[in-house]
Amino acid sequence: MPPRSLIHPPTLEAHPAGAAILAKGFRPFFLMAAAYAVLTLPLWVLVLYGRLDPGAYLGATGWHAHEMVFGFSVAVIAGFLLTAVGNWTQRETAVGLPLALLCLLWLAGRVAVLFADGFPPKLAAALDLAFLPALAFACARPILASKNRRNYGFIAILAALFGANLAVHLGALGVLPAWTRLGSLLGVDLVTIVIVIVTGRIVPMFTRNATGRQGIVNVPVLDRAAIAAMVLVVATGVLMPGSAVSGVALLLAGVFVAARAARWGMQHTFGNPLLWILHVGHAWVAIGLLLRGASVLVPAVPSSMGLHALTAGAIGALTLGMMARVSLGHTGRMLAAPKLVSVAFVVITVATLLRIVAPLAGASQLPLLAVAGSLWALSFAAYLVSYAPMLLSPRVDGRPG
Repeated sequence: MPPRSLIHPPTLEAHPAGAAILAKGFRPFFLMAAAYAVLTLPLWVLVLYGRLDPGAYLGATGWHAHEMVFGFSVAVIAGFLLTAVGNWTQRETAVGLPLALLCLLWLAGRVAVLFADGFPPKLAAALDLAFLPALAFACARPILASKNRRNYGFIAILAALFGANLAVHLGALGVLPAWTRLGSLLGVDLVTIVIVIVTGRIVPMFTRNATGRQGIVNVPVLDRAAIAAMVLVVATGVLMPGSAVSGVALLLAGVFVAARAARWGMQHTFGNPLLWILHVGHAWVAIGLLLRGASVLVPAVPSSMGLHALTAGAIGALTLGMMARVSLGHTGRMLAAPKLVSVAFVVITVATLLRIVAPLAGASQLPLLAVAGSLWALSFAAYLVSYAPMLLSPRVDGRPG
C-alpha cells in the first residue's frame, strides 16, 4: 500500500503525460524556493560586508526583506497551495503549461527586483506584482467551483499578500515612501497567518497518527483565538504600527499560539525528525510574536530578535520541514527524512539561534550574521541535494502527480 499523502490521498484523474517537474505545483516551486534560499542568503552576506549592492530601488535591507517574504516564502506557499487545493477540492489547480507559466512569472519577479535599477521602475514593479494574482486565480478557481468554504480564507490571504507587495512597490516608487518597510512587515504577518492556520490543522494530526497517542488533540477555541489574534496583529500593524496596541496584539497572539500547542505532544516527537522540526518551527512562531510584542513595549528589546524568530525560525524551519514531508508523501515515498535533511533540521535551528542573539553580540554581530546566514542557506542546500532527484522524477508508485 502506498504511503499516505501529506494532505489527503490524491484521487484526481491522471493529467496528460509530461515532464515530472510540472506534474504538481510542489515540484517546481519547492525546487525554486530551496535554490533561491541557497542563492540569496550568500548574496545577503556579501551585502552585509559591502561586497555587493542590490541597487537603490528597494535598498539593501528592503531587497533582503522583500525577497525573503515575496520571493522565497511565497514560492513555498505556492507549492503547498497548488498541491493541497487539488486534494481538498478534487479539482486540478495548475499543471503542465499553466504551471510552467506560473513559474516563469515568479522567476521574472525575482530578476526584476534584483536588477530593478536596470528596468523602468514601473515595469520592475509590474513584473513582480504579476505572480500573486495569477496564483490566486489558479487556487481560487477550484475552491470556488467546489464551494470549499473552509479554504476561502486562503484566497483572501493571497489577495492581502498582493496588497502588501503593492505597498512595498508604491513605497519604492515614491508614492507611499513609508510603506517599503511596512509592506514587508505586513507580508511577514500574513505568512504567519498561513502558518498558524496550516500548523493547527496538521501538526497535532501528524503527531497523533505517528505516535498513536490519542491524548494529542486540537483545542478548537484556542485555534480560533490564535487566528483571530493574528488578524488583530495585521490590523494594528496597518492602522497603528509601532503603537502599544500593536504590541499588546502581538503578545496576545504569542500567548494563544503557545497555549494551543500544550496538548500537541511535542515531547513524543524527538525520535522523528519530520515531526520535531514542525513542533520547533511552531514554537518559533510563539517566541517571535512574544519578542516582537516585547520590543514594541520595551524599547531595550531589539526588534530584529522577534522578527527573525519568525522569519529565520518559524518560516525557515516550517518551510524546510513541510517541503521535506510533502515531497516524500507526494512522490509516493515513505515518510522518513533522509539523513542529510535530518542534520539540516538541526543546522537551521542553530542558524536561527545565532541570528536571534546577534543583535546582543556587539562587535561580533556581523560575523554571527554571516555564520547564521550561511548555515541557513546550507540547510536548504541539503534539501536540494536530497530532494532534487525526487522532484525531477515521476512518483515511485506510478500514480499521477
